[in-house]
Amino acid sequence: MFRVTNFEAKTLSWWHSSRSKIDMSPSYQRKGRLWSSSDRALLVDTILNEFDIPKIYVADFTFSTSMLNRKKMSYAIIDGKQRLETIFGFFSSEFALAEEFVLLDQPKLKLGGLTYADLKKNYPEIADRFDNFNLTVMRVVTDDEAMIQDLFVRLNRSKPLTGAEIRNAIPGPVPKIIQELSDHEFFASIVKFKTDRAQDKNAAAKLLIFEYNARPVATKKRNLDEFAKTAGKKDKVKLSNSAKQALICLEQMTNIFVPKDVLLMSAGMVPVYYWLIRGVPEKKHFKIREFLVSVQRQIKDPTVKSPLGPAQLDEYRQLARSINDEKSLNGLVELLHNSFLEFS
Repeated sequence: MFRVTNFEAKTLSWWHSSRSKIDMSPSYQRKGRLWSSSDRALLVDTILNEFDIPKIYVADFTFSTSMLNRKKMSYAIIDGKQRLETIFGFFSSEFALAEEFVLLDQPKLKLGGLTYADLKKNYPEIADRFDNFNLTVMRVVTDDEAMIQDLFVRLNRSKPLTGAEIRNAIPGPVPKIIQELSDHEFFASIVKFKTDRAQDKNAAAKLLIFEYNARPVATKKRNLDEFAKTAGKKDKVKLSNSAKQALICLEQMTNIFVPKDVLLMSAGMVPVYYWLIRGVPEKKHFKIREFLVSVQRQIKDPTVKSPLGPAQLDEYRQLARSINDEKSLNGLVELLHNSFLEFS
């Protein structure tokens, strides 16, 4: 079953009052809070000046019980998350109108810099205009998650989705496992690189493909996409065991590194460190961070004599230029592993 119809007209205030019934983070969604302050202010400007805004798509679970409704909510956002978050944020006075805001049909009003609470208090008729604006919302009724994921990708094809965001919408078990790995504390609080465009999912996919192949392999977009499409069909037991091992190693990495670790400012090095740690006896894990700090210090200042020799340092720099190449990944892991054995 798959049906897309117009949702009956509802005002912004209705959607705001219903926000607790909307799953804003289903598995296929990109992370929120990506819009800049100017983006958010422009959307409110568009609404108050009564221009049209793009359709919003929601999965509607009010018609029947669905296994897709994991959070037991009435609705789940498919497309339009940033728009809804912006609308809800303005209702909560999290941000204000742009200083240069002009109400086109009443240009003499000085509304720039005002929040929703300010409007409600001083210009209630303008606040009412926001309250009563009708969103164009499309209702999606289906029991097929693959259809929802396909719709999400189709709606966003013209938008700058990252490879990881599109991969996350591929049907099958691999994206779900990648999501589980990216939810780990390691990605939530230990890494220092940004995760607002699914960089954590991209890194998690690389760790999983390493485990599945029992060695570092190429991690270019085409490799990860093919893995996400086919691995679950080939050997589900192997995939499940790979996920379990990845979670074990992520737990170890959480204990090795510190919150917002400067060593983890680059997502590209996470798979290298991951496989290095996989090959080191757990009793020596306490020395790994000290070792990696020394390596990074030497990269920044070549006059530092240890732990890499001059030839090793040159090799490290060369290999790090192709961080998604299988040969480079294996070379970096081997170089660091051998140097660590001497260091420890």
